[in-house]
Amino acid sequence: MATGSTGATPEAAAMKIVWNERQRRFETEDKQAYLQYELRNGGKVMDMVHTFVPASKRGLGLASHLTVAAFNHAQSNSLSVIPTCSYISDTFIPRNPSWKSVLYSKDVKSSI
Repeated sequence: MATGSTGATPEAAAMKIVWNERQRRFETEDKQAYLQYELRNGGKVMDMVHTFVPASKRGLGLASHLTVAAFNHAQSNSLSVIPTCSYISDTFIPRNPSWKSVLYSKDVKSSI
C-alpha cells in the first residue's frame, strides 16, 4: 500500500469515507464531500473526474482523504487511475508521488 503525506487533519481522518458504487463516488457519510469517477477500458481504468468539498468543510484535508480512499480501492482492485480532476493531478499526486505507480499512463491528463 502506498503512503505519503495526505495533508488530512485529524478531523478529516476521523470522517468515514463510503464507496457509493451505484453513483460511482467516494463520499463522506453525510454525502456533502465526494470524489466522482468513471470506469473506462472495460472497467479496468478508474478516471477520477471531480472532487468536491463544500465551503463549510474546506481546509480539513477531506479532498486528500477522499482521494486516498479512491486510490486504495483502485489499487486493491487492480485498476489503473487517470487523474482527470485537477486537484488530483496538480496537487495530490505531486504531494504523494508513491501513487504514481497506479496511474494509467505517463500523461496524467490522458484521455481514453
